[in-house]
Amino acid sequence: MPRRPPQYDDYRGAVQQIISSSSDTDYLDQLIPALKDATNSNRTASFMQSLSHYADEKEANIEQIGLTKHDEFLQSVNQLQTVREGTVALTSEILQLNQSIQASTEKLAAQKEKLVETKSIRQNIAEASEGLKESLKILHAVNQAHDLIRKRKYYAALKALDDLQNEHLIPTIQNKYATQHKLADIIQKSIPASQKAISDAVMNDLNTWLYRIRETSQFLGEVAFYHTSLRQKRQKERSEANPQLKTYSLNSAIELVFDESEEFDVLENDEVSVEFGPLFEAIHIHEALGQSEKFRQEYAATRRQQKDLLLPASISLIEDDENGLSSLLEAIAGFAIIEKATMRRSPNLRSPVDVDELWDSMIQSAMKLITKALDEVDNAEVVLKIKGVIALFIQTMDGWGYSVTALDNFLLTLFEKYAELLQRRFSEDFHEIVSTDDYMPMPIATLEEYEKVVNVTWFTPEKEPTIPCVLPFSQMYPLSCIDIRNFLNQFYFFADNHFQHPNVIDETLKKALDHLLSQKVCKILVERLNSQYLGQIVQILINLEYFETACRELELLLIQARSSTSAGGPIVLNATEEFRGNKKTAEKRIFELVNSKIDDLVETAEYDWMAPTLEAEPSSYMSTLTQYLSNIMTSTLLGLPREIKELIYFDALSHTANLILALPLNPNVKKINPNGVAALAKDVQYLSDFIDTLDNAPILKQNLDELQQTVLLMQTENPDEFYDIGVRNRKFGRVDAMSGPMILEKYVRYLLSVPLPFFLGLR
Repeated sequence: MPRRPPQYDDYRGAVQQIISSSSDTDYLDQLIPALKDATNSNRTASFMQSLSHYADEKEANIEQIGLTKHDEFLQSVNQLQTVREGTVALTSEILQLNQSIQASTEKLAAQKEKLVETKSIRQNIAEASEGLKESLKILHAVNQAHDLIRKRKYYAALKALDDLQNEHLIPTIQNKYATQHKLADIIQKSIPASQKAISDAVMNDLNTWLYRIRETSQFLGEVAFYHTSLRQKRQKERSEANPQLKTYSLNSAIELVFDESEEFDVLENDEVSVEFGPLFEAIHIHEALGQSEKFRQEYAATRRQQKDLLLPASISLIEDDENGLSSLLEAIAGFAIIEKATMRRSPNLRSPVDVDELWDSMIQSAMKLITKALDEVDNAEVVLKIKGVIALFIQTMDGWGYSVTALDNFLLTLFEKYAELLQRRFSEDFHEIVSTDDYMPMPIATLEEYEKVVNVTWFTPEKEPTIPCVLPFSQMYPLSCIDIRNFLNQFYFFADNHFQHPNVIDETLKKALDHLLSQKVCKILVERLNSQYLGQIVQILINLEYFETACRELELLLIQARSSTSAGGPIVLNATEEFRGNKKTAEKRIFELVNSKIDDLVETAEYDWMAPTLEAEPSSYMSTLTQYLSNIMTSTLLGLPREIKELIYFDALSHTANLILALPLNPNVKKINPNGVAALAKDVQYLSDFIDTLDNAPILKQNLDELQQTVLLMQTENPDEFYDIGVRNRKFGRVDAMSGPMILEKYVRYLLSVPLPFFLGLR
């Protein structure tokens, strides 16, 4: 700002200061302001008067000095004259200068007026510039926010908008003197639209992320399944190395401790990487916008829609393709893992209730799809494979803290299907084995073949056989034993890896095994007993014997294999008693066939009870009968246990004795002469001699007691002895009380029919 020029009330002081200046520069500095003031204030005359007055004073002083000091005065006058001339010249110059100053003053006034105008313009320009700068700041902040939106830095953009409001817009709007009021108001009204644009952009990115993770879900589940399978393998290796670890399942505390060194992040690894950045950004943005609840609801609705899209209308359990069970469970696992990871990272977004609700819904839908598709499955191996996939799914999701109770219970349904198919398949196998058997003792050609048979059956030979040899049972027995072992193993295969109901397996296996052995083995063998071929019946009896032994061994095996959760105590298979009971049936059938043959042979007996001469040889039927008994014992019945053979002998001989005894008692036989009795006695003796060649002959000969005593009665010289109780008990105690008189009556009839001389000669 220019310095204000000095103002003078009295020019005498100013003149005094001008005259007393020490230099020309100082002189001018003092003179010019006084002239300007005199000119500006129109007091030039006063200024000139002050100068004249000063000059007059000095002139009077000079005269005074001249009177006193003439020489000096003259000198001073000369000097004064010089000064005066200089003063006149100076006055002239001053006048010129005054005119010049006046002209300059007028020019300066005009310039000052222009300067004032210029200053006003400059002020307006400065104010406009300042306003423009403020507006540019606002617009720069707006542009910065939109630039951040374009760069997908949504949270920073939202923060920039917030700063724009707090630092620029609101203060400007509240300042009524602000020139940017209209601009600020327009931008302030556009803030909600910008915030919505940010929200929409964030949601677009989030939807893209949701689409990607939906596409990634199946692969994520596949990676999780693979990791679980590796854990299963490691746990199995540890259990094999340390049997005490077998009781600890996957996801148990012990297993987790052992597997700590194998850290693996399913969500971040070499195969898959799930980045939650877009989700967190969306959460922060909506929190900043105060729309957290709205966002939570929209996100939950979107995840429900994705869940619905995840589940197909149907699946195939036969072929493991994109519509197969593995793909479905992998997708569900990946979806659920992301849900659980989201809940852990942002509890306010996904609550446990939300996550569990989606999980339960997916599991129920999956079980319905599997149940529906199970109707098409007719192979137990496929069911076992399905169980393996579901078990892997259960163990994987159990590790993520999901409830797997419903899936564990669903495995029971799957097990029922598995057991049904196993029973159906093995029923067909057993039926074919039993139906196509040759019912002949099994020949063994090599030691290797013998060892294989011994290993798969419950056959314990009394001594090492000489190869080649023949085993007592037929081929159906080892084949059935192989199937039984396979049946047991395949039942317990279902419990591998994961199955929470081992007691159900134990109980179902017992019932299924009982059913197969009873209905598909024992029943068919019993039906085969209707055969007329004795060798087949004998082989069936031998097989029944070995199957009974196998059942007892199976009972012990089931006790050893049953789980700790099953009830204790012995296990009894109903089939054991059925095999044991049907052995009696087979024995009876053997008795029937042997006795039937004996019937046929005895029916061929042609006794001439009134023979005129004595027979020299035993009857042909008797030799044939004894030969038959001897042959079957050394061939057909050879494989039977000794006690059974003895029982068959005992029954056959008893039956034979009864048949022979019935011959003379036949109502068609009216009379019997001594020659007929002698023929019968010869045959009975022949039979007795045959029995003497057999083992345990004394017991077997008891079957002939009644027959022998009856023959003796027929040969007695005094028939009345039979009617003497004491004698009868001693000599004919085994003779039937009714049969004895009938025999005697026929003999007496013969005696009464012959002439007396002949009778006397006979006597």
